Amino acid sequence: MTIAWYGHLKYKDISFLKNAGLITTIFISWGIALLEYCFMVPANKIGSDINGGPFSMWQLKLIQEVVSISVFIVFTLLIFKTDTLKWNHLVGFFFLIGAVYFFFRK
Repeated sequence: MTIAWYGHLKYKDISFLKNAGLITTIFISWGIALLEYCFMVPANKIGSDINGGPFSMWQLKLIQEVVSISVFIVFTLLIFKTDTLKWNHLVGFFFLIGAVYFFFRK
């Protein structure tokens, strides 16, 4: 979802997308999001303890958030070089790792 939600902010640097309007941007983002949903929905279905998988709904959501933020950090640092990773971002991420510990604790 990171690319679908934030990738369009770099369209100004891509010649054939430079003049893309809002509707075009929305359709491109929906296409990217659809591809992700094609992977995420089956993963949740297979991974959910409701369907015999190992993870509770809470755990599935936390996994999604941690993966999403991890991808966002890498994406932002590599694609948007104007933003920097600061100590408070690392502290916040550390707390998310702590949340993972408590969510998965039996």
